[in-house]
Amino acid sequence: MHPVRWGMLSAGKIALDHVVPATQLSSNGYVSAIASLTPGKAEHMAAPYPAITLYDSYEALLTDPDVDAIYIPLPNTLHVEWSKRCLAAGKPVLCEKPIAMHASEIDELIAARDAAGVLAAEAFMVMFHPQWQRAREIIEGGELGELAHVDGVFSYFNDDPGNIRNQLDVGGGALRDIGVYPIVTTRIVTGAEPVSVRGDITRDPRGGTDTLTRAWCDFDHFRLDFYVSTRMQERQEMVFHCRHGWIRVAAPFNAGKYGEAMLEICDARGNRRLERYPMVNQYTLQAEAFAESVRSGAAYACPLEFSRGNQAVVDALFVSAENGGGTTAVGGA
Repeated sequence: MHPVRWGMLSAGKIALDHVVPATQLSSNGYVSAIASLTPGKAEHMAAPYPAITLYDSYEALLTDPDVDAIYIPLPNTLHVEWSKRCLAAGKPVLCEKPIAMHASEIDELIAARDAAGVLAAEAFMVMFHPQWQRAREIIEGGELGELAHVDGVFSYFNDDPGNIRNQLDVGGGALRDIGVYPIVTTRIVTGAEPVSVRGDITRDPRGGTDTLTRAWCDFDHFRLDFYVSTRMQERQEMVFHCRHGWIRVAAPFNAGKYGEAMLEICDARGNRRLERYPMVNQYTLQAEAFAESVRSGAAYACPLEFSRGNQAVVDALFVSAENGGGTTAVGGA
């Protein structure tokens, strides 16, 4: 089977910094085209790769017969629209998170995917990092006893009002940008779903985005507590605390960039060991997994149905915060 030829629908920063370089390193695909509406951005992104075709319209990329799959790094509020357009054009699409603003929009995408018979998915690259697969293996294996509690944090400092992460009208804010990660990684490791949540949100008085969100998510047998912020010094960590030990994921979300990907595991006697994962590029693994599904029809590990579960938690947290932090059922938002 020939390599999957990727098209980038815009020249967003995530594509420039991570997706394009990682895809070029993949074993079964490469970036063949980039479309950008901003003069010079696509040229800058493609500079190290002279064979890439450049377009000044998104529609031209969708009709390129030499593009097999499309990656969308557009602003959040455009994800659903352009994912649907890709499907209508018969192009498999991998879209940046959050793929939608509300869970009901993912229902629309599922219907569009099924009608087109074409793969569509949300780009949760953490799904493919072996540190998360290993964490799940340990929790499922029971060597540390029953999981009792999960806590997490993801923060960075960005107060630039011109940055899309600080613009409410394009879906900016901490919860949608980074709050999805403590939720999705907990769901990956445990295979469980939260039944109710409570949320507390601090908003930027200038633009209205949430700059600090604190969340309490109750699962059947444990609770996930986390906070995310766009106005705090950079920090990432996830801890899975069991009855007889714990697992700390030191660089859980930006593994390699933030710090070394590794698990610190403490057993019932207090003995600690490290399991390290150097030289792993989770974006490359994601590109390879999606391309394999495109080529062979194999099931993709992060289907839209899984993404809907994550978005339902986000929706419920917003509802809870708007109602003074009261308990809100997931799926009842």
